[in-house]
Amino acid sequence: MTEPRTILVVEDSATIATAVQLQLEPLGHTLLMAVDAAEARAALRRQPVDCVLLDLRLPDADGIDLLDEIREGPTPPAVVVMTSNASLATAVRAVRAGAFDYLVKPFTPSRLTTTVQNALSNAALVREVTTFRRTLEHGAFEGFVGRSPAMQAVYRIIQSAAPSSASVFITGDSGTGKEVAAEALHRLSPRRDRPFVALNCGAIPHDLLESTIFGHIKGSFTGATADQEGAAARADGGTLFLDELGEMDPQLQAKLLRFIQTGTYTRVGETRPRQADIRFVAATNRDPAEAMRNGRLREDLYYRLAVIPLHMPPLRDRGEDILLIARHFLTRFAAAEGRALRGFAPEVEARLLGHPWPGNVRQLENLVRNVAVLHDGPLVTTEMLPLPGTGPLAAATQASQPAMAPAPPAMPVNDALPESPQDIEPLSSIERRYVEHAIALCGGNLQLAARRLGIGTSTIYRKREAWAKEA
Repeated sequence: MTEPRTILVVEDSATIATAVQLQLEPLGHTLLMAVDAAEARAALRRQPVDCVLLDLRLPDADGIDLLDEIREGPTPPAVVVMTSNASLATAVRAVRAGAFDYLVKPFTPSRLTTTVQNALSNAALVREVTTFRRTLEHGAFEGFVGRSPAMQAVYRIIQSAAPSSASVFITGDSGTGKEVAAEALHRLSPRRDRPFVALNCGAIPHDLLESTIFGHIKGSFTGATADQEGAAARADGGTLFLDELGEMDPQLQAKLLRFIQTGTYTRVGETRPRQADIRFVAATNRDPAEAMRNGRLREDLYYRLAVIPLHMPPLRDRGEDILLIARHFLTRFAAAEGRALRGFAPEVEARLLGHPWPGNVRQLENLVRNVAVLHDGPLVTTEMLPLPGTGPLAAATQASQPAMAPAPPAMPVNDALPESPQDIEPLSSIERRYVEHAIALCGGNLQLAARRLGIGTSTIYRKREAWAKEA
């Protein structure tokens, strides 16, 4: 069975139009009705449609002409023409002109249902194939640049999940494009003409976050000088994106869970419940399992939101995408700055591919913009790169890294337990030796070491700064 879709019925016979409506609406589809070509054109302008049931004999136009107009759109819906036995040759001509299939009046309910479901399935497949062909050719998909296998998997999930109203939970490091993914889900959904509202839960003070989401009434707290609608009201009918959900207070998470389950909420200081029809997308750069163990993320809220989980791969795992993205940024920033830069020297491309990119796409974007602002020439050379150990900005870049204390003694493979009180080391000393040994085993890759240790990369940075001060 196909997912519920929007179907436009263009039919001037009230009897047939009503029969179609009674047959398809119980399946969950949304039916739009038009009695002539003018109403059909108006309906197609108002909102996206997945399938059109088109009568070939309309009072104000030839059905074949309207079919041609529908097929000229950038993402045309599937068209099933409806005709009588006397016009069967015209129906065949319509199929050759691009209609998916035809129905001969009078048709049975089962024939109608099967034909429409086949048309919807075929249209979805055509859209998916077209999207991925375009992605492979141009390396772009709904705001993303890249065609690596890791990103192709992301595109497939977005393409499949977008038409649904199911909640999506996006995970991934900072700078990997979680908000871009949320926007893509919205643009490809039936809600695309309604608002997309994004909130960063980590950037809003905890005591204001509830009001920011649900709104408040005048006098509900100090500083509430007027009624204020929240993100829930602004996103009604559209998509609400909650970034860094793990930073939200657990008590507020409970209220959010109730809102998701019931579709109702109350503004701060108000008792009257309000309703909102919202598609929820949430994201975090933390490990959800760890956040739930630490009590930072409610399990029931996570499992309610993670109907469709989506993980954004780090840039270092995307291979040649690094160069595609770098060239994209170079073209954009060189044009904005009036520079003649048009590419990267081979040694620069090798260096870009070998860099770990802890800041992911955001870091790469800043690097290319730095080059475009400060340099000119046909090619970007290694001297222009503000990476550690290269170019005129090397010293400044290195100075921004965490201070390093002298290296501790190597961690023995089989560290023996102390045999007397005099042999006991401070726990902080053991921790430091273990962390540094883990970093060495990971070839200096802090992100990999942090994952293996089960801590955040920022934790390693903070610890190294503390150890340097102690030294």
